[in-house]
Amino acid sequence: MGLGVRGIRLLVGMSAGAGVLAMAGCGSPPWAQSTAVPTPTGSETTGSAPRQPVPNDLSTGSTQRSLTAGAVAAQVDYWSELGMNRWTATALKPVSVSMVTTVTPDDGQKVYLERATMTAVPGNADESLSPLPSQTDETSAPGYLVLSPYSYSQTFTVGEVPPEATFVALLFTFEYLVQTTPTSDEYAKQTATDSLTVAIVEGTGTSGG
Repeated sequence: MGLGVRGIRLLVGMSAGAGVLAMAGCGSPPWAQSTAVPTPTGSETTGSAPRQPVPNDLSTGSTQRSLTAGAVAAQVDYWSELGMNRWTATALKPVSVSMVTTVTPDDGQKVYLERATMTAVPGNADESLSPLPSQTDETSAPGYLVLSPYSYSQTFTVGEVPPEATFVALLFTFEYLVQTTPTSDEYAKQTATDSLTVAIVEGTGTSGG
């Protein structure tokens, strides 16, 4: 027996995605100041099956991860100022990162972020598509000071992805330099990696936030 119009609308509604440079010191974290993410509404389609729901690590607008790289422990916050219901294939999709670290044992040595890299890899239930060009933020040695209470923040941008993409995997690499002693000019390098999956919704995107 076929589904009625109401049934079709319910199925399509289930396929919609969920909705949210510089060194930073003290003050309220920017993701905590974000307004509530609007709840997306479904759109009717004609002649095509509804998209299957996909996981979304930014479904509430932000997420926090704890990463470890040798003696370095990092608290990393991710968020987007573009609502999740506007993460379409053609939109410019910003994703911000904020990080602070600690080191064990803490003998007074400093921790620097030498390089942060994000690579966006679109995909769908059937395949991974070609990755977008990697984006890298780096500065002169030894890097950005990220040892608490000093923090690092940056915004990367996910560009246009193929129309068949239903999600984009964001692959992050953070490369740290740790002083061997508090007065040393020699450093130990440590690397941490992380990944987020963000849903791509159907619709016509814009470059605005």
